[in-house]
Amino acid sequence: MKMLLSTSSSSTVPLLVSFFIIIIILCSTEALVKLQDNESIPAVIVFGDSIVDPGNNNNLVTVAKCNYPPYGRDFTGEIPTGRFSNGKIPSDFIVEELGIKKLLPAYLDPNLQPTDLLTGVSFASGASGYDPQTSKIVSAYSLSDQMEMFKEYRGKLKGLVGEERTSTIISQSIIFVVQGSNDITTTYFVLRKWQNDFASYADFLVTSASSFVKELYALGARRVAVFSAPPLGCLPSQRTIAGGVHRECVENYNEAAKLFNVKLSSQLNFLNNKFPLAKFVYVDIYNPLLDIIRNPQKSGFEVVNKGCCGTGLIEVSLLCNGYNPFTCDDAKKYVFWDSYHPTERAYKIIIREVIQRYVDGFF
Repeated sequence: MKMLLSTSSSSTVPLLVSFFIIIIILCSTEALVKLQDNESIPAVIVFGDSIVDPGNNNNLVTVAKCNYPPYGRDFTGEIPTGRFSNGKIPSDFIVEELGIKKLLPAYLDPNLQPTDLLTGVSFASGASGYDPQTSKIVSAYSLSDQMEMFKEYRGKLKGLVGEERTSTIISQSIIFVVQGSNDITTTYFVLRKWQNDFASYADFLVTSASSFVKELYALGARRVAVFSAPPLGCLPSQRTIAGGVHRECVENYNEAAKLFNVKLSSQLNFLNNKFPLAKFVYVDIYNPLLDIIRNPQKSGFEVVNKGCCGTGLIEVSLLCNGYNPFTCDDAKKYVFWDSYHPTERAYKIIIREVIQRYVDGFF
């Protein structure tokens, strides 16, 4: 991109930018959800953890990456892109539902094109969290690291389309923040449980989330969606670790997630009152996923208590690999791909419901 800009004259750059924008408009996907009249969403920008990491961790020295088989088994071309699933992840379905593009790329993807910046990227890093300690455990990109990437992204965007258009893109885009799961399951229940009661820790996480959202606002964001924590006690790995002989859902983990969600929702309401020109939307993914787990037959699932990869009891990341002989043949029957992450099919069902329920709240 730097070579492109440096070798072009100042009069040529606007023509190139216009060409890029025209190509994007012509090639954009058809929105599956109808927006209000005269409203638009030029881009989707994502911060978060492995649920929305399309491969930013690929070149990190960390166990929290999955750019190898059988991850990506059902992705186009059967390519393990670094997405923590058998195929697409929520950020991909979000941009597809909104008619922006087919996939949301990783900001650190070496093949990222200038045109990708105009319609959004993901800064998410698997194993990160609101708690700075969470990212340090496995050397993931922290939320502060992701914020620095965002600032760099804004600079690149400004170089492409100018200050005014950049401000418009940032303010009209929907920015998603997906964090909290690793903080609760790993940092709290493994490391901090003996130091704090969970209510105090939840307050700490929500304060971190609030500070992050306010910094986004200061940088021009006006539409921010913050995901709730899912029913963590029903993840296959947590059933195995703390669900007893029968691997039941771990109720104290679910109760922790619900308490965090209540506090997070309340804080976002407070921010909406404080910043009336912005829309901070709390997105409940706890109940949609729990409903699938409790009523799998409604969506055609058969297995809810273990993942498809390996035995499905504990495998995630490095343990979910091409040498494991127990991986299932048909992931469509499973709610979970590995012991921590849902399958592409489960994600698609959840995100379609989420977009239809919440998209009007940004206008």
